[in-house]
Amino acid sequence: MATTLLFGRPTTRIYHTFSMTASTMSRLQSTLSSYLVTPAELDAALKRNAPSKLSTAPRTVPICGSWFLPNDPQQRNGYQVFKQGHIPHARFFDIDKVSDTSSPYPHMLPSPEVFREAMSKLGVKRDDTVVVYDTAELGIFSAPRVAWTFKVFGHDAVHVLNNFRLWVEQGYATEEGDQEDVERSDYPLSELDGSKVVAFEEMKSLVSDHNKEGREELHILDARSEGRWKGSEPEPRPGLPSGHMPRSTSVPVPDLLDPKTKAFLPPAELRKVFERKGVDPSKPVISSCGTGVTATVIDTALTAAGYGDGSRRIYDGSWTEWAQRVQPTDHLIIKDDE
Repeated sequence: MATTLLFGRPTTRIYHTFSMTASTMSRLQSTLSSYLVTPAELDAALKRNAPSKLSTAPRTVPICGSWFLPNDPQQRNGYQVFKQGHIPHARFFDIDKVSDTSSPYPHMLPSPEVFREAMSKLGVKRDDTVVVYDTAELGIFSAPRVAWTFKVFGHDAVHVLNNFRLWVEQGYATEEGDQEDVERSDYPLSELDGSKVVAFEEMKSLVSDHNKEGREELHILDARSEGRWKGSEPEPRPGLPSGHMPRSTSVPVPDLLDPKTKAFLPPAELRKVFERKGVDPSKPVISSCGTGVTATVIDTALTAAGYGDGSRRIYDGSWTEWAQRVQPTDHLIIKDDE
């Protein structure tokens, strides 16, 4: 499932704010207590509320959000790994297909209509509790992006499994093969919540103001490797320069994960990571990465750590859009060796 970049005309996206009534939100709240879910918690939830054609009650639905970079050395793709082993009754969320395929940038957020159709095909209902997980190989990588996409479209009963590697190692059930046939649902159409997203024009304005008096105080956190952030390592997409935006801080994904299990570090340790990086919990945070996938790993870590007031957004186009749209005369790509 390698991503092909289309170097066509950039598209401008307008994000609208979405709101739900208190009664609707309370009806859709998950029975799981925290955003990150352990294998034991998911196993218990699946035993209580497994997907079933016979029951109309809210269910716990496992969603595999596996995805690999286009330069993956083994040329793996998410669905290939899903077929090799997945949680029973899991559905597969294809990040590249459930996206704005008209955009010249990879897997940008889908339209409300595309998201609704994809969820209906997967048989997901609005009152289901969804738990998204990654591959055992990567531990935590793209599942947070899928979970964040659910939240952007108002599906608050969504969680991230921490993680599938531990699920396998601890002996919980897996099965091989294609995704099982599921009964189509009638998922409702929801507006995209623009308060969780930053588009290019606003991002450029925020970064361009970095030396101005009275600028907005915020943190821009970059999940790419430190070498890509510094500009000393190449980007995985040919022809794309590496480097970083002014005002940004390097927070590579491995810094947030246990080196052995590739699960998120405990909350106290995550807080120490953000403290070492100089992240002020009172300031808003915008997370970025290569294509908007691992930026959500930072966002999830902030949630798990209880760090900050929740004023956080994702730059959807991230570095792939940024490096193609800013001009050399803007001086908005910084390399540490320059």
